Amino acid sequence: MTRQMKAEREKRASILESEGMRQNEINRAEGQKQAQILEAEGRKEAAFRNAEARERSAQAEATATTLVSNAIAGGNPQALNYFIAQKYVEAVSQFATSPNAKTILFPVEATQLIGTLGGIGALAEAALGKDGGTTAGPKAPPPRRPGPFEQA
Repeated sequence: MTRQMKAEREKRASILESEGMRQNEINRAEGQKQAQILEAEGRKEAAFRNAEARERSAQAEATATTLVSNAIAGGNPQALNYFIAQKYVEAVSQFATSPNAKTILFPVEATQLIGTLGGIGALAEAALGKDGGTTAGPKAPPPRRPGPFEQA
């Protein structure tokens, strides 16, 4: 009788242990499932936000292009100069960030670059006005200074 009671207790203990291990595995699998779901949702949200940012950037670029195109069509050459200066500055910045560039030789002298940047400032002033956009009419760009190798 004692042996039977001992066997019954061992049987119940074994069942309880196996049920505990089963529940442990279920909880672990459920946690992994939830982690994968949250990770996938995070990737989905990041992709959505990246696409939204690209869309807004493209809309801003399209608006800027339309405004400059309208200005060019209206006979304002400063608008075209703006695009040229913008691309020039982008090209110069790529030279500066190149990992193997030790010496940079520019096909145009640096004073013209400074003049171009000044022209961009004049374009911004003309577009916005001195007092934040209330002044009418574009301001004439500053006169070009001769370079060090040019005669005055």
